[in-house]
Amino acid sequence: MWMILGQNQSWVTEFILIGFSSDPTTNNILFIVFLFIYLSSVLGNGLIILLVCLDTQLHTPMYFFLCTLSLLDMSYVTTTMPQMLVHLLAHSQTISFAGCWLQMFVFGDLGIAESILFVVMAYDRYVAICYPLHYTVILNWGLCIQLVFRTCVCGFFLSLLHTSFTMSLPYCGPNRVNHYFCEGPSVRSLACMDTHLIEMVDLVLSVFVVLIPMSLIAASYVHIAKAILKIKSTQGRCKAFSTCASHMTVVILFYAPAIFIYTRPNSSYSPERDKQVSLFYNVFTTLLNPVVYSLRNKDIKRALLKLMGHDGVDQ
Repeated sequence: MWMILGQNQSWVTEFILIGFSSDPTTNNILFIVFLFIYLSSVLGNGLIILLVCLDTQLHTPMYFFLCTLSLLDMSYVTTTMPQMLVHLLAHSQTISFAGCWLQMFVFGDLGIAESILFVVMAYDRYVAICYPLHYTVILNWGLCIQLVFRTCVCGFFLSLLHTSFTMSLPYCGPNRVNHYFCEGPSVRSLACMDTHLIEMVDLVLSVFVVLIPMSLIAASYVHIAKAILKIKSTQGRCKAFSTCASHMTVVILFYAPAIFIYTRPNSSYSPERDKQVSLFYNVFTTLLNPVVYSLRNKDIKRALLKLMGHDGVDQ
């Protein structure tokens, strides 16, 4: 558990993830609930990926970005949920120092990439509504692939910076993480030194990965709203707005808890409350995203019916 560094110091080599409860009966119930949520998330997002890949009518920039979002969501929830499910049934809830480092990095990488991808998706809607005649020219496949690639690269390097700063802190005392996975603030609270400087670094990173993307999304929707208001017919305005409603919904579901976790001062840190909020944006948003897009999207429903062999069903 600890590696001896000197006469009076030791270095933590593993962490204990406390999770949600120590009661076996409660854990068994939570296992069933979270297993259902995890499988539903994977199946729902996997279905969207399958539909986009198989249906040629969905081979557009909008659905390419939606497919990428579903892939990120599947990976995002898989970073934490399988381990949490094992810990709910196992007697040991330990994770190695290297495993904690890797989990924190991958979780941050995917989360940051998803945050930036929402900006890309907002830009897609901006071009589609404000410049409909030039949509396929502006958002050509080369640009779409570049945007997704750069999104992933930004996630990689920003998460690497955050994880390196957090895990380079000295952990020489408590090793019980009051969380269900290795989240940065929860692990950092165990450090054997003043973490004020690291908190400032994290706050700056939060501005880049939360506040700036939100500002860009808001700016896009201001222009979109102006363009929609210029449409004369009520039906045309409703149709234009409906193409943005799903994206707006998932953006709110993702950013609201992220702002709460990563932009508030460390003095207001509450382990139990933060676990619940993290559970929402890590688990429930990945479950709700495919539901939001499938329920409000006629193209997705049409592709699903076609896959099920109901080609002639009236939409």
